[in-house]
Amino acid sequence: MTRVAVVDIGTNSTRLLVAEVGGGELRELARESIVTRLGEGVDASGRLGEEPQARVFAALDSFAPAIEGAAVRTAVMTSAVRDAANGAEFATTVRDRYGLEAATLSGDEEARLTSLGATVTRPGDETVLVIDIGGGSTELVVGAGDELVFHVSTQVGVVRHTERHLHTDPPTADELAALAEDARTAIEAAVPADVRPMPIVAVGVGGTATQLASIDLGLVEHDRDRVEGHAVSRPRLEELRDRLAALPLAERREVTGLDPARAPTIVAGATILREVLGAFALDGFEASERDILWGVALDAEKS
Repeated sequence: MTRVAVVDIGTNSTRLLVAEVGGGELRELARESIVTRLGEGVDASGRLGEEPQARVFAALDSFAPAIEGAAVRTAVMTSAVRDAANGAEFATTVRDRYGLEAATLSGDEEARLTSLGATVTRPGDETVLVIDIGGGSTELVVGAGDELVFHVSTQVGVVRHTERHLHTDPPTADELAALAEDARTAIEAAVPADVRPMPIVAVGVGGTATQLASIDLGLVEHDRDRVEGHAVSRPRLEELRDRLAALPLAERREVTGLDPARAPTIVAGATILREVLGAFALDGFEASERDILWGVALDAEKS
């Protein structure tokens, strides 16, 4: 078994997985997630801000003891770094300062690795839609087992779309409708009509899906074992979205099951997730904690 440390520097959060990997199996040793909002302001300015970068560096400082001793140390960066004019400079700093093999993933590679992690324990004969809603992009992957039928990275994300549309606290009906229409238009443009009927089940990974599952379960403390595989129907998702959207931010931070740091973006996340399910005519989703971190760790064993 090889000890692998993977850091995912996303638009909304910076996350760590340390695991023993071998023979296509993975055993988690450590898992951490800190909301750092690296993508804050990128949609408007085109650059990574100094404060968001400092938040990421502080998170990486806190991860350093857990990373020490790993034979493979990898950092993957996604939408915010791809989109920013100073993204390459940021990636170089991460590599030089923290000794991480830093890679800025293309949307296609992000989708492949997300699917690998999300479906590793699922039956190989079911066609699955994997949904990964991030801060700046949403990855949609349709596949069965190791075969990817379709994948796309859309410019739809919880930080990006919160900043674009939700300017009132709590958001107005018009703001919510505009966000939903923006997301729906982008998703429908990105996914061909003949692909949408293919999946029979949706698996949601990332903070939006797992936090909604946690809220639905009423978890006082996040429990990955209980969240893994938890099913949320589309009508229940609607109820959760409407409940969260009706609350001012200060009250939303107090919702049982929700990480307070994710309260500013959870309404956009739930809205985007609803629009994805609607586009594919699926009646709900299953939450999964096995995401791109698992995919990168499993992929590292092959290389």
